Amino acid sequence: MTEAFPHFSPDPLPAGSRVACRVEYDGRHYSGWQAQPHLDVDTVQESLEAALARVANEPVRVHCAGRTDTGVHGFGQVVHFDDPVGRSPKAWVLGTNASLPASVRLHWAQQVGPGFHARFSATSRRYRYLIYNSAIRPAQLDGLVTWQRRPLDASLMDQAAQQMLGERDFSAFRAASCQASTPMRDMQAISVSRHGALIAIDFRANAFLHHMVRNIAGTLMMIGSGQAHPNWVAELLEAGDRRVAADTAPAAGLYLVEVSYPDTFNLPVPPPGPALLPG
Repeated sequence: MTEAFPHFSPDPLPAGSRVACRVEYDGRHYSGWQAQPHLDVDTVQESLEAALARVANEPVRVHCAGRTDTGVHGFGQVVHFDDPVGRSPKAWVLGTNASLPASVRLHWAQQVGPGFHARFSATSRRYRYLIYNSAIRPAQLDGLVTWQRRPLDASLMDQAAQQMLGERDFSAFRAASCQASTPMRDMQAISVSRHGALIAIDFRANAFLHHMVRNIAGTLMMIGSGQAHPNWVAELLEAGDRRVAADTAPAAGLYLVEVSYPDTFNLPVPPPGPALLPG
C-alpha cells in the first residue's frame, strides 16, 4: 500500500474484528498519550477514543504501541481496537478524522488478526530527537524542536552514541518512575547527524525505558558542547547510576517515528520521518 494515497475499503468488517491504525499527533496540545480520567487534562488517547466512539455510537478502547509523555509527538504511533459494530476501514478513518481536532489524525485503518497487539507484537520502535542548534531561539518551531544555544559537535555526539549499540543495561538513562521489569534494552541503531541548524538523533531499539531517549539526548548534548568527553557514555553504562548522568532533555523535539511489526501482519510502511527533516 502507498501510504500517501491509501485505499480505504468501503466494505464493513465483521463486528468484533481487530483493527490497527497509524496515528499522528502534535504533542504540544496534550498531556501525553495515556487517558487520565481523574484529572482535567487533554490526552491523545481520550481525544482519539471520543472520536472513534462517535463512529461506533458506543465506547471504543484503544491500545497503543508506546505511551508518549506530555509534549512528545507521534508521527508513526500505531494503535489497535476491537470494532464493536462492524464499520468499514473507510468509515473508521474518515469518520474519526472528521471528529478529531486538527492536531490528531488517523492515516490508515486495516483489519488484523486477533493475535495482533499494537504493543506486544512490535519488534522495534524508532524515535527521533530534533535539536535546533543556534545562538537565537527559532520563532516558528516552539515545541517542535529543542533549542540549544551552545555550539554542538554532531560528529562527536555520533561517536559517543555508538557505545550504546547492542543489548545493554540502560539503568543510567532510566527515569526513577520507570515501571519496566528490566533495564535491559537492545539498541539496534543510533546516529547523530547535522542538517544546517538542525541536529537529529535517531534511535531504534526493541523497546525503550521511561525517559530513556530524553536522558540519552541530554548526555549527548553535554558531550557535543564539550562539557563531557565521549567515553562518558561507556562510564555511565558501566556505573548504571541515573544520578550521575545528564539532566533529562526537554520533551520538545521528540518524535515517535515508526513502529515495526513482522511482515505477516502486512501493515503499511510509514514515511521516513517528520516533515521537518526528511529521511
